Amino acid sequence: MGFMKCAPAVADRLHTWRVRNVILWLTAGLIGTVLIISASPSFAQSTGLLPAAPGSFSTLVKKAKASVVNISTVKTIAGGLGHPFSFGGPSGPNDPLRDFFDRFFGDQMPKDFKQKNLGSGFIIDTSGFILTNNHVVEKADEITVKLADGKSFLAKIVGRDPKTDLALIRIESDHELTPLPMGDSDRLEVGDWVVAMGNPFGLDNTVTAGIVSAKYRHIGAGPYENFIQTDASINPGNSGGPLLNTDGQVIGINTVIFSQSGGSIGIGFAIPINMAKEILDQLKKGKVVRGWLGVMIQKITPELKDKLGLENEKGALVADVSSGGPAEKAGIQRGDVVVSFDGKKIDEMKDLPYIVASTPIGKTVSVEVIRKGRKRLFDVKIGELKEERKDVEEEGKSGTEERLGLKVEELTPQLAKDLGLAETEGLVIVQVDGNSPAAEAGLRPGDIILELDQHLAKDPADFLKRIERYKEGDTLLFLIKRGDSTLYVTVKVDD
Repeated sequence: MGFMKCAPAVADRLHTWRVRNVILWLTAGLIGTVLIISASPSFAQSTGLLPAAPGSFSTLVKKAKASVVNISTVKTIAGGLGHPFSFGGPSGPNDPLRDFFDRFFGDQMPKDFKQKNLGSGFIIDTSGFILTNNHVVEKADEITVKLADGKSFLAKIVGRDPKTDLALIRIESDHELTPLPMGDSDRLEVGDWVVAMGNPFGLDNTVTAGIVSAKYRHIGAGPYENFIQTDASINPGNSGGPLLNTDGQVIGINTVIFSQSGGSIGIGFAIPINMAKEILDQLKKGKVVRGWLGVMIQKITPELKDKLGLENEKGALVADVSSGGPAEKAGIQRGDVVVSFDGKKIDEMKDLPYIVASTPIGKTVSVEVIRKGRKRLFDVKIGELKEERKDVEEEGKSGTEERLGLKVEELTPQLAKDLGLAETEGLVIVQVDGNSPAAEAGLRPGDIILELDQHLAKDPADFLKRIERYKEGDTLLFLIKRGDSTLYVTVKVDD
């Protein structure tokens, strides 16, 4: 009985102790939560795995908003050109039915019209310079810039660079402009948060966020492309707008989208801001000049690697050397593989053009090549790249090589005319059989054969005689000229 009497008393004390501890635990937890929230207002959604995941981009957007502009352009499109009635009738001004067409279709003749386009841009300094895409302002008769506060200004083009799709325009304003700070795109990492700002579909001051999906993308849009890929929504009208990091710095210029519908599907591309910074001073002067090495290059395939006896596929294969150019003067030859330029490694063919273009004109640089298995070093004085350069130099009856599936002939003026070739002598492919080794290698009629296994191709008889020496399974190395380009092609001998 004593135990039974004392038990309720002990239970009461235990209950009181438990309640007091629960209250203390809840109070401590609530205070800790309040402290965490108050200490991390911008990163309320952060976790242990993603400590830098932002809870909001609102502060960033408020700071950047005043620097992002809407760009609208007007272009005059000539009407009537190509229209069957534009010159009085299908047969031109002397058409016998001209009066008929003038009477019944004269009012429907296409006239010149104004085409309007929209894009984006961002202010880069207080004097009114604005960076955007070249395709936004190219051939524009009138450019209007609208700021975030609604004020509009007429702008003029200061400098354009179609090769990088960048343009610099300028407005004159009597009130203070807010420039966006430029970051360092080389420090960007795949997975980093980015914010795209602009005017997609003409909707002012739109913001989207995402991450960097990839770097160093080459999509065939230009000779010096090196795009940042992002899944932040980029749509028509975003072109020229900034891609920002979480510090509010510009790390890219929104330029291209991959889409079959015209809308964003999560694959957008931006020009790295470092590329823009490299040519900014030249854009301000109105002209961009680039270094010139004087070579035509191509990618090294596994077949070319084996045929040339290379250890790997790294480097840029020299398919041709411009006559009188810097490379020729220094001693670089066809078949050389450029593996280093001015101390920078050339891992892929696409690395070389941009590095050369960024090199100051007149600078002497060290170029390392592999020639027939041995490394050689050349000092090259870089020239200036001209817009119109002809990098050509080509080096004699008829012959058919059945194992390769092609027919070659000695090029004559009449044959050149029939094939639409500018050259009038040499050894030309006139026929390629379907499903043949030559067809699989990509050879086609009109290709001029310059070399066969790094020896000059003299005439059809010599060409056929040399091919007879090869047996089934051997690989031949062709150097061909196609249009203004030269390239190496490997062809495997069939039975």
